[in-house]
Amino acid sequence: MTREEKSIAIENLTAQLAGTNIVYVADISGLNADTTSKLRRACFKAGIKLEVVKNTLLAKAMEVSENEYGELPEVLTGNSAIFIADVANAPGKIIKDFRKKSAMPILKGAYVNSEIYIGDDQLDMLSTIKSKEELLGELIGLLQSPAQRIIAALQNKFAGEEQAETEEAK
Repeated sequence: MTREEKSIAIENLTAQLAGTNIVYVADISGLNADTTSKLRRACFKAGIKLEVVKNTLLAKAMEVSENEYGELPEVLTGNSAIFIADVANAPGKIIKDFRKKSAMPILKGAYVNSEIYIGDDQLDMLSTIKSKEELLGELIGLLQSPAQRIIAALQNKFAGEEQAETEEAK
């Protein structure tokens, strides 16, 4: 790779990193071609961009990025692939699902909404992070709950009064 090609690759990676708050770094080197293809398809269906990257180029892109990646560049050894997503738990769920069938991919680390997670032991926690939409849904449900109880109580009260009036008329 020439210097110009490396510079362009770093610029492209920097632009990708700037456009997201969710980046997972994993090792997918042990996957065969068929399994890698299935992983790519699953990522595509989930709206996740999967790209195999050179560690040095990714480290430089992280260095010049506006985001603070902390210790994440330090885990860039061996083969690395990045998962870029809009939903915080989506890459974790994909990786966890693939781990049911094989030992790969191995999570090296993740950057999720300015938080740094290092190591494969973080996978269970990352796969259960609630997305923004899930949190908003729960919040709306909690806010609606008292109103729904009041409406149900009023409906029961009015139904009880109508039943009492019907019995009195008989």
